[in-house]
Amino acid sequence: MYTQVGIVGAGPAGLLLSRLLQLQGIDSIVLESRSREYVQERVRAGVLEQNTVDLLTDAGVGERMRQEGLVHHGIELRFQRRGYRIDFQELTGRSITIYAQAEVVKDLIDVRLATAGRIIFEAADASVHNLKGFQPTIRITQNGEPIEIQCDFIAGCDGFHGVCRPSIPDGVLTVYERTYPFAWLGILAEAPPSSDELVYSYHDRGFALLSMRTPQLSRLYLQCSPDEEIENWTDDRIWQELHTRLACADWSLTEGPVLQKGIAGMRSFVVEPMQYGRLFLAGDAAHIVPPTGAKGLNLAVADVRILAHAIAEFYRSGRHDLLDTYSATCLRRVWKVQRFSWWMTSMLHRFDSDNAFDQRRQLGELDYVTSSRAAAQSLAENYVGLPME
Repeated sequence: MYTQVGIVGAGPAGLLLSRLLQLQGIDSIVLESRSREYVQERVRAGVLEQNTVDLLTDAGVGERMRQEGLVHHGIELRFQRRGYRIDFQELTGRSITIYAQAEVVKDLIDVRLATAGRIIFEAADASVHNLKGFQPTIRITQNGEPIEIQCDFIAGCDGFHGVCRPSIPDGVLTVYERTYPFAWLGILAEAPPSSDELVYSYHDRGFALLSMRTPQLSRLYLQCSPDEEIENWTDDRIWQELHTRLACADWSLTEGPVLQKGIAGMRSFVVEPMQYGRLFLAGDAAHIVPPTGAKGLNLAVADVRILAHAIAEFYRSGRHDLLDTYSATCLRRVWKVQRFSWWMTSMLHRFDSDNAFDQRRQLGELDYVTSSRAAAQSLAENYVGLPME
């Protein structure tokens, strides 16, 4: 079997890359180890930058997002029982859209299959070979039968635990990593959101976030220890802690049945370079950001936008300079986003090593961000998405 671009992973990065290539007349096959149902139901991020919204729209997969997505023109920072709005529209002229990653994946799968695009779900035992050669290969097993796919290029969009990054020889990649001493306990609740926009709350008991998925579903988070057992967090205990940490004058939190809950650790992670031979890494295969800045999905989209353009230019004109500089181009944005995500995380969370000075410093920084137009504008332009280069 042959394809121009073999794409490992049917998350938003791999699926969007296949769509962007298809619009340029470039053939690809998407390979996914999980079932279609699994990838469409994974609970992930739901905040889309303006850049992401625009690219999905241009790719012809924005209709349902336009109808069902919730457009937000700001966020609220809350501390010492007071809320302070960061007005994205006034500061940047741009906005964000709340639309769950699972819905993005559904839209991309639907358009891919409706246009005769190839996705192989439940592709077992995936491996990549001959990465420095003229024609690398991907090997899988489907229904017990071995399949080898010859490609011009391979896109590793298979996430942090995928097979592509570990297939690069030892000594090629440099890893930059930070593990945070806390986690997020997240719930999905059948309750109308208690705010029209996201609320980021600093509290002496730890960080809390009020988010949403739809006008009927709230998504809420609490900072907790990474070794917490979810069984120890009853619904009543979660709601009590949310009431405490999100408390604000003349405001109340709406409760409802908890549909899902779980605990996720937090880390920052980058590998350099994001390419080896004819293998190109994108999304979580190359970098992870803490979720505080809502950047994971958006950074993956930025990667595949750059990669799709470079591949299209290669087939159009024979130029390979954009492919050669793919990693360097992506990493400029990656490190800016890592800085912003780390800064948001450090400003809003309680660290076990903090003393009274550190806590007062955090409050001073929150006071500065919410009282200085320059500081608020810096936060806003990073949150809605830096310009594409």
